[in-house]
Amino acid sequence: MSHTSNASALRPPSPIGLPTGFRFLQAMRHDYLNTLAKVRDQCPDASRMQVLGRRSVHVFHPEMVRELLVEQADQLERWERVRAVFAMGMGQEGVLVTEGAQWQRQRRLLQAGFSPKRVNAYAHHMVDACDSALRALDTSSHHTPHDMHALMTGVTMDVIVRALFGHARQIDSARVSQAIHALSTEGYAQVFRPWLLPAWFPWPSVQRARRAKVWLDQLIAHQIALKRAEPTSESEPSDLLGTLLQARDPEHPEQGLSPQEVHDQTMVMFQAGHETSATALTWWAGLIARHPDVLRRLQQEVDAELQGTLPDAGSTQRLPWLMASLKESLRLYPAAAILMTRCSAHELRCGPWRLAAGDLITITPALIQRDPRWFAEPDQFKPERFMPGAPEIPRGAWMPFGAGPRVCLGQHFALMEMAIIGAMLVQRFALEWPEGQPWPEGEVGITLRPASPMRVHLRPR
Repeated sequence: MSHTSNASALRPPSPIGLPTGFRFLQAMRHDYLNTLAKVRDQCPDASRMQVLGRRSVHVFHPEMVRELLVEQADQLERWERVRAVFAMGMGQEGVLVTEGAQWQRQRRLLQAGFSPKRVNAYAHHMVDACDSALRALDTSSHHTPHDMHALMTGVTMDVIVRALFGHARQIDSARVSQAIHALSTEGYAQVFRPWLLPAWFPWPSVQRARRAKVWLDQLIAHQIALKRAEPTSESEPSDLLGTLLQARDPEHPEQGLSPQEVHDQTMVMFQAGHETSATALTWWAGLIARHPDVLRRLQQEVDAELQGTLPDAGSTQRLPWLMASLKESLRLYPAAAILMTRCSAHELRCGPWRLAAGDLITITPALIQRDPRWFAEPDQFKPERFMPGAPEIPRGAWMPFGAGPRVCLGQHFALMEMAIIGAMLVQRFALEWPEGQPWPEGEVGITLRPASPMRVHLRPR
């Protein structure tokens, strides 16, 4: 871990020669990762900057990240700007917005629906959704590649609908994807504006996001009404929405979620539960298509394990090369590329430095996970990094789901979903990268999406 030259220094160093103030903010908005990579090059562990009157600290060292997110988590709060952005897109009472005692109560109530046992019970939804989508693929043309983001969005949308609401329901996945993209794009823009634009502001992107939120609110409210109208049962709920409706606080058994909390938690799961997985699977499919040697090993492993049958929750644990390829893809292209959600409530320690109360703390997994200090040939796709027996990865150097008490509740769900869909895809198709097609750049928003379509040839096996 690097240290300042002056042992008595209290604050992290600042980079030299980079744009400052509003110019730096605009540079980050238009090219976040490359702009921040220049900061990391000068200050590889942590950096302090002043942006529009706010002290901003960027932390790049895994040990410092864990020191903050794990050991000092109770001294951190989400940045009020990000909380406001999430509230505009997902509601005021969702777990991504609430703080303090309310957040702790919600977290306790939600954990029951994401225990390994409960998540394993959703595996058949994942298999059924993927099977339907792959059977419906038109592979008659050998010259037209498939848009992988469209395919993965459709599959993961079907999965979350089945897992949330209990069975397949007719929902316009394309319109949902467009609505979520409108909210994501506008939300990302709001973070980098000097001030937050209210939902009524007559700006085209603001109004697109407002209309998208209204439509999604109506969709969620309708699904909740359908669920409430179903006959009651004494058995354990088989879907996430039923779990939300029946959830009780272990410390206060008489307390459940309010109607608004149910609505907003459903909205969070509906948006985050398919967009992040779809984006991660899109990058993975492209990487597999670009690396035939990895694909061949995947096919051999999947064929040997599944023997032509459908996967289940247990079989994914017996596919180590598949899981390694997914984890390596998440290293290169984490769906949540930025964790710009922390603000120090009090003075904190950060390695050899001190952070002042009120400092904005930014952690960027997309940069940490490509740091050559932790990963040899960091820009190369090498699934063997995550195979049993490989050199140990430093704690905090791989964190696509975050870390500490606020680690993503749905990480087990997401990894199992990705493994099942990935196994079924390589079991049925050979993936080929179109000749001459350039690799897409990453587009940073609420998620890290390909900036141009990820098209791949799918050849039936």
